[in-house]
Amino acid sequence: MDLKLPIKVAVLDDYQNVALSVADWSPLKNLAEVTVFNDHVADIGSVIQRLQPFDVVCVMRERTPLTRAIIESLPNLKLIASTGVANASIDEEAAAERGIEIRHTGYSSTPTIEMTWALILAMARNIPLENQSLREGGWQLALGEELSGKTLGLLGLGRIGSAVGIIGRAFRMNVIAWSQNLTEERAAEKGVQRVSKDELFSKADFLSIHLRFSERTLGLVGAAELAQMKPTSRLINTSRSAIVDSAALLKALTTGQIAGAALDVFDVEPLDNPDPLRELSNVLATPHIGYVSKELYRTFYGDTVRNIAQWLEESGRAV
Repeated sequence: MDLKLPIKVAVLDDYQNVALSVADWSPLKNLAEVTVFNDHVADIGSVIQRLQPFDVVCVMRERTPLTRAIIESLPNLKLIASTGVANASIDEEAAAERGIEIRHTGYSSTPTIEMTWALILAMARNIPLENQSLREGGWQLALGEELSGKTLGLLGLGRIGSAVGIIGRAFRMNVIAWSQNLTEERAAEKGVQRVSKDELFSKADFLSIHLRFSERTLGLVGAAELAQMKPTSRLINTSRSAIVDSAALLKALTTGQIAGAALDVFDVEPLDNPDPLRELSNVLATPHIGYVSKELYRTFYGDTVRNIAQWLEESGRAV
């Protein structure tokens, strides 16, 4: 591998400008020139133009997809350092064809689990509305809901979904779940009642999505499923936006078919401005911060530095 030191490293989509402060980058001193980009570029041509000088590109989850068209237009690229244990937005086949390595970091689902409950509680007790009222000089406006006795529906019972269910039981909620592969044994093991897909949508007061995105789950929650939900029920999505038909959800929210939604993921990110989801009073929207915590970022960027240093050492270029 022909490497000229110092190598050029690009850190993409560091929205909070924290990449260099949450990890120790000194192992790359004299070995790499690190350039951090805080803004997001979506246009493919602009992405290519930005990244052409770099030997290493560090991506934060799926914020900037590295497609075949992009990878094939980056002649200097030799390593993709991705946060998380997997990244479906990287064309691994295109990278392999060009001898580009892909290395991943550790991951914890704790922030997303906690964020899911922050959203559920905020909706149940109208916290955004009441906070705004207080800031504007007002006082109480609405009645909150108790979670005890309500039904929590989990669409997916993997690592995150099962942990969300444990907390639901602590709130004395009835917890039910469905997914394409969920068995009675798995549900019983997690202390959850397995139900049919129809029952999940018709019975849930709060329906929380915890599925991996795939061809099977694309648009899994559509108009038919939303129509089965109670007019008092709420949808929570901290997983992937494309699991839900966005047009059908928007209609359900604007017509009052469901009471509301808490969304941390969107079809296009950053979310367009203007966008109806920014304006609807029954939508609690957050900018994909489910996994954004100090602790996980330390893991992400700390492992990224180690991955780059290890890659240089294996290539025989590191001191």
